[in-house]
Amino acid sequence: MEKVLEVKNLKKSYKKNKAVDGLSFDLYRGEILGILGPNGAGKSTTINILSTILKKDEGEIKYFGEELEKNLKQIKQNLGVVPQDLAIYEDISAYKNIEFFASLYGIKKEELKNAVEEALKFVGLEERKDDKPKTYSGGMKRRLNIAIAIAHKPKILILDEPTVGIDPQSRNHILSSIQKLRKEGTTVIYTTHYMEEIEEIADRVIIMDHRQENSRGNN
Repeated sequence: MEKVLEVKNLKKSYKKNKAVDGLSFDLYRGEILGILGPNGAGKSTTINILSTILKKDEGEIKYFGEELEKNLKQIKQNLGVVPQDLAIYEDISAYKNIEFFASLYGIKKEELKNAVEEALKFVGLEERKDDKPKTYSGGMKRRLNIAIAIAHKPKILILDEPTVGIDPQSRNHILSSIQKLRKEGTTVIYTTHYMEEIEEIADRVIIMDHRQENSRGNN
């Protein structure tokens, strides 16, 4: 299997608090890697570093064999990120939200409309595309966040607890969508503190607790 991400001895501290302390793992093309752990275990810090929002203190990160710092622009083009906190504009339509964020990845104007419509259809929001997110339920907002992250067709999708605080129907829709993305060739990193979600979708799991990690397969 092709290795698309290598993380070695990753460390990040906030003053005297060690948020991530020596995390190491590999990610392979076409798999769903789950990161499981309680709040405060360092999951979000790890995700923010991998998605280039935060800088690491120590360690090595390579995407597609290239060091993160040496090929930052190209790596960002290949990443889709669904943050724990919603990253949407509440007062413009869902269509305009996706269009705006997709345009930041340099999608050509003639391709943009199709990319937006595909993303809306994938998350089941095509009939609400002209509505503003402030009229959406929490689950619909989460689905819109996913549409924003996948419109530019990233090779790696990173999701940070995307089902927190939503209804069971929306949770099931999100989990099935992630499995469908994997079948279409997207590699996924998925963080959660729900064991049942990991059991349902992940090929392998990293368990983070008190900033330490263990890794195992998930059959």
